[in-house]
Amino acid sequence: MEQCALAARHLAKLAEYNLQGVPRESCTALRYRPGEAIVREGDELEGLALAVKGLAKVSRSTPDGKNFILCYYLSDGMIGEIELLTCQRLATTTVTAVSAFECVLIDRASIAEQLRENIPFWQRLGAVLADKLQRSSENYALSSLCSAQERLCAYICKNAPGGLFRDPITDVACSVGASYRHIFRLLADLCREGVLQKSKQGYQIKCPAELARRAQAGGGTPAPGKANKRKETAP
Repeated sequence: MEQCALAARHLAKLAEYNLQGVPRESCTALRYRPGEAIVREGDELEGLALAVKGLAKVSRSTPDGKNFILCYYLSDGMIGEIELLTCQRLATTTVTAVSAFECVLIDRASIAEQLRENIPFWQRLGAVLADKLQRSSENYALSSLCSAQERLCAYICKNAPGGLFRDPITDVACSVGASYRHIFRLLADLCREGVLQKSKQGYQIKCPAELARRAQAGGGTPAPGKANKRKETAP
């Protein structure tokens, strides 16, 4: 993690949430390398973070130590808003940078002040939570009604930045709701059918249109190149 000076892009992000009036000394611009933890489940939160740039994954741990991926998001969203509204000081999820990631952290005292009087900020916060509820409903329907292959294709479409899929198979199995071995078999099938190609780095998407078709059959997202441009919010 590296602290950097507030720049125009950070100020623009604050203005997007109607937080341009927050004292500059209460805001910290932070950069994270791929693989770095932005927030760890169970750690104390310093405040509310606004994503500025990059891709990160949000996960929760299971009792046996596996990670359940809740979502990925790109260039937009809040980190720590649920804990803020429920008056919890400890993070309920782990947020990890997948690509180079940048955010603006606002300390708890300044955010508490905004919650008392900043109506536009409340409206944006409500929209974030409503979007999260909608996506949770979609994910529940996906896991209940679709085949394991359809769920896997939808998962890959959402989680393959630059067309390269390299999530740990244990995390994928937990998130998709299939066994570790079954996920390996499904990935092998997709490679044999020319949809994916295995490499040392992971699985390269060779046929985005076919992957998207199978994902959409399971309620998934558009082709990976389009999906990654969608702005999403983090739990």
